[in-house]
Amino acid sequence: MNILPREKQTAIVAALTEGCSIRTTERLTDTHRDTIMRLGVQVGEGCRRLMDGMLRNLNVNLIELDEQWAFIQKKAKRVRPGDPKEYGDCYLFLALDATSKAVLTFVVGKRSAENTHAIVRDLRARVVNRPQITSDGWPVYPDAIEQAFGADVDFATIVKNYAVTAGNEAAVRYSPGSIRSTETTVVRGNPDPAKISTSYVERFNLTTRMQSRRFTRLSNGFSRKLVNHQAAVALHVGHYNLCRVHETLRCTPAMALGVTDHVWSIGELIEAALRAPVAPPMAPAPKPKRGMSAGRAKDTWGGDRSGVVVRKPGNPGPSRFRIIKGGRAK
Repeated sequence: MNILPREKQTAIVAALTEGCSIRTTERLTDTHRDTIMRLGVQVGEGCRRLMDGMLRNLNVNLIELDEQWAFIQKKAKRVRPGDPKEYGDCYLFLALDATSKAVLTFVVGKRSAENTHAIVRDLRARVVNRPQITSDGWPVYPDAIEQAFGADVDFATIVKNYAVTAGNEAAVRYSPGSIRSTETTVVRGNPDPAKISTSYVERFNLTTRMQSRRFTRLSNGFSRKLVNHQAAVALHVGHYNLCRVHETLRCTPAMALGVTDHVWSIGELIEAALRAPVAPPMAPAPKPKRGMSAGRAKDTWGGDRSGVVVRKPGNPGPSRFRIIKGGRAK
């Protein structure tokens, strides 16, 4: 059986994390797309386990929450009765540390109350101090923050109102609208008004659309399966946190956060991801001061992870890949 060498694995992951599609990566690396897909899913799931184990007991002061839209197989308007539930809109919920620019946790799934509560509970279990949190106007956030953090948080929302540009010409059809006004609302605690912002997490959304082909608008690079989409997001987050040097910080977000002391190479990321065990359950989050139960944060990094195979401790699975002949003719 042919084994995909580590150098070829590194080249494939490097292409995927720089915004290349599966078929583009196939042409660049002379590797069959099925092999690329299996490698991406296995490394992506390993990155999820790796990040789950590293990002614990964090002391962060400023956190921004946001959701980013994508879709699985087809857009919501084309979903028909009888289609799988995963088809249609699919959102990336994420929590970003505004200081280190690191992604602290994320959930991939429908824009639902369940997924909103899941990411906030998981965030509470990872953060040990009292943070200031800013979110957009998604109405589920206040209740989720209340249940997870209680009074031990400074929480505010910010809503941006955009001006609508008239016309259907190409010059204005895809241009972003200008911001007309912003509305900030203090929901709990005493947040610093100067730091109520979601600008950094929105900038990360741009990074995601540039670095992950599955999020590129007006293209055929979208995901056909939820499990592949979740693995691609985890691979993107792992590469962003550990390998990608932030232009302003001059180090990786993980270094700025203090969970590693060097810039990881892609080969190092692959090696660690393929060997990453399933992290033990986290201790329950501190109970809110008002006596409300914060609950135990579960492994929610994948959101609705139907179809995702999670390997048990002691059985990390194979770290080698069978090559399917294909690609460019020799």
